[in-house]
Amino acid sequence: MNLTEPQCGTDLGLIRTRAVPNGDGSYSITGTKIFISSGEHDLTDNIIHLVLAKTPDAPDSVKGISLFIVPKYLVNDDGSLGERNTLSCGSIEHKMGIHANATCVMNYDGAKGWMVGEENKGLAAMFVMMNAARLGVGIQGLGQADIAYQNAVQYAQDRRQGRALTGPQDPTQKADPLFVHPDVRRMLMDGKAVVEGLRGLCLWGALQVDLAHGAASEEERQQADDLVSLLTPVIKGYGTDKGYDVATNAQQVFGGHGYIEEQGMSQYVRDARITMIYEGANGVQAMDLVGRKLAQNGGRAIQAFFAIVDAECAAAKDKPAFADFAGQLEKANGELKAATMWFMANGMTNPNNVGAGAHHYMHIMGIVALGLMWLRMAEAAQKALDEGRGSKAFLEAKLVTARHFGERFIPDAGALRRKIEAGSEAMMALTPDQFFAA
Repeated sequence: MNLTEPQCGTDLGLIRTRAVPNGDGSYSITGTKIFISSGEHDLTDNIIHLVLAKTPDAPDSVKGISLFIVPKYLVNDDGSLGERNTLSCGSIEHKMGIHANATCVMNYDGAKGWMVGEENKGLAAMFVMMNAARLGVGIQGLGQADIAYQNAVQYAQDRRQGRALTGPQDPTQKADPLFVHPDVRRMLMDGKAVVEGLRGLCLWGALQVDLAHGAASEEERQQADDLVSLLTPVIKGYGTDKGYDVATNAQQVFGGHGYIEEQGMSQYVRDARITMIYEGANGVQAMDLVGRKLAQNGGRAIQAFFAIVDAECAAAKDKPAFADFAGQLEKANGELKAATMWFMANGMTNPNNVGAGAHHYMHIMGIVALGLMWLRMAEAAQKALDEGRGSKAFLEAKLVTARHFGERFIPDAGALRRKIEAGSEAMMALTPDQFFAA
């Protein structure tokens, strides 16, 4: 995907790349694109670029963007590769992480391309690909968190430092494993709760994608499509925010050894960091959620989400083993509803109130969504235990981790709602010059 240019990233209305008709159905593409993942490589015989550009008479805004397919090598009628197109890699970026992926500056010098879809409808076409990519980036954040967490668990088992606060746990050794220390446990339990909860949310999101296409009724297909649209910025934004947190905490478990390259933990942190930035920075995801997705179709998607959480909490509260967790989750869902209503009451009069609270809202929704996953996993684990199926240790760990999520993550929803309700006045009050004042 060739979107970004030196002068514009999020604000794609500023793009300068031009597409001039050649008279034969093709276009001559001229301009420079930056941050192009795999823009140049030798892994395939040809590279096909999807390039956003403006035709000569197009509106000078996002409404004037068209989408073009531009191959590195032109393709002959028989499918064989023809002459080299007039595009080139100007440079490869030196990045903080993801060093295995060449991030390129791409120069188009009258390169031949063909329009995809309708003229001036390119951004909408590209968003079909971008929304799928955003779900993929959420899974990338999960993957980085998971591998960092797994390494930290192994290190905490092997590394011996100090004694447990309650007394030596292994008197035959001079020190106990890191696992005995509550603060190490805090980081590992947080990592386990996030990784397994996010995995459940990503799978639920993937299920909605399938149901949007293949559910039996139009009503089911519509609700699935609404839910995946609503969940996409949460999976991408909240998922990668928390994925990065897990990676840095996993590095912290290693102490000084986590900061040394030979252990490999620094690579997980560096690689996880990009997930919060590309395919739409997480602030953009938060604004997409509160600025577009909440109000879409009269709030149909968020109302469906509220109803799902409320129904499952109400059913679980009738079961003594899950009453506490369900009550906590129900309260967090109430915080999410209250934050939604506050935006409705205060967003129109001052749009900055929405911008100031968008990040916090995305995190409340992430907490509620992962809480729903943990409620479902806990109920499934208890059912399996009652029926004598599966690994007892594995299933009991699910129940304890669900409890940890309820105790350590769900209470944050209330604090985040109060941050939203603080509004934007103090946040927006200083002049730019005042930020330089010591």
